[in-house]
Amino acid sequence: MVGFVHHWHERDFGKGVLIKGLGIGISKFYSWCDRYGKDNDHNGKIPRDYWIQEWEKRKIIEFFRQHSDEGYRRVSYLMLDQGVVAVSPATTYRVLANAGLLKRWNDASTTSKGKGFTQPLKPHQHWHVDISYLNICGTFYYFIGILDGCSRYIVHWDIRASMKEDDVALVIQRALVRIPTLPITDSEMNRSRIPI
Repeated sequence: MVGFVHHWHERDFGKGVLIKGLGIGISKFYSWCDRYGKDNDHNGKIPRDYWIQEWEKRKIIEFFRQHSDEGYRRVSYLMLDQGVVAVSPATTYRVLANAGLLKRWNDASTTSKGKGFTQPLKPHQHWHVDISYLNICGTFYYFIGILDGCSRYIVHWDIRASMKEDDVALVIQRALVRIPTLPITDSEMNRSRIPI
């Protein structure tokens, strides 16, 4: 359209009349004039100054190989603390995923996902903690229940105003008091003991 308008403008037709006849605005026509003859790459990947460079990618991969027992988030913060590179955890994840270093989490031979839960054969061999929220008159409370893995019996439950670690530990401690025959060693009992 830009070429058409220029062609007829050279033959003594007014630009305004031609543009109006095409049904477009003046500003739209002049923005087209600015792009006339250029590649149409308005969605092209223009390098940004915040994109990481190849040397940074190599540093991330090298650092991760030295700290392969850590997760990608922790590796991001360790690199920042040690002055290796300053990147976000999402960037670290992308670099490591593209390098194929995170595939170990998806390795079907090392995971038990999809193989089901091994059901305990006796009561009190395995307990589950179930937490759910309750909306009571517009106020949220938290149901914390201890379930026996074998019989699905509710060993103990409580409704708490918060869902902090201490609240869950308190409910577990009360369940331990109710079932004193639970095969737990003294060290485990002392580690989880909370005054009632």
